[in-house]
Amino acid sequence: MQSLFRRKSTDVTEESTGTPETSDSARPKNYTPAKGRETPKRPGASRQPAGSAKALTKEEARERKRTLRQEAAAEYRAEGGPRDRGPERQLARNVVDSRRTAGTYFFGGALIVLIGSNGAMPDLVRTVATSLWGVLLIAVVLDAILIARKIKRLVRERYPKTEQRMGSLYMYAIMRSITFRRMRVPKPAVKIGEKV
Repeated sequence: MQSLFRRKSTDVTEESTGTPETSDSARPKNYTPAKGRETPKRPGASRQPAGSAKALTKEEARERKRTLRQEAAAEYRAEGGPRDRGPERQLARNVVDSRRTAGTYFFGGALIVLIGSNGAMPDLVRTVATSLWGVLLIAVVLDAILIARKIKRLVRERYPKTEQRMGSLYMYAIMRSITFRRMRVPKPAVKIGEKV
């Protein structure tokens, strides 16, 4: 009696006489794959973009990338990004740039306060540093209020139908006011004291 799990000898011979699968190495050179499958690459073939006369060397490609980065950075410094677009934003920038702001002294003052409030410093120096910190904070807050009021008045006069959210505009101007003038992006378009 034969086992239930054993194959008959006829099954084995039928399988062995079936069509053998061909490997990639056994295929002829002019073999074309079926639709939807990737076409095999030819040895030595290099892909170049259409219309390019010659491929760039590594040094030329690196130099080209560096030049493009510098141009993009210069354009960003001059015009800013998407958040800097719009006449209301330009007006807010001009309001900030046309005056000296307490915020520009904020980080310098904060550094002095940090050094002065060190435990190794004498009591008098620590007291002065703490007082300076309080004065600086009050000055920045008052300056921010004055900037926001001026922006609100000018925007309502010049752009009465604006869809710009005023809170967002105030924050934009205040963040610019605590940035050093040389580091502001886009670059200031008005001089200090110039009428906006």
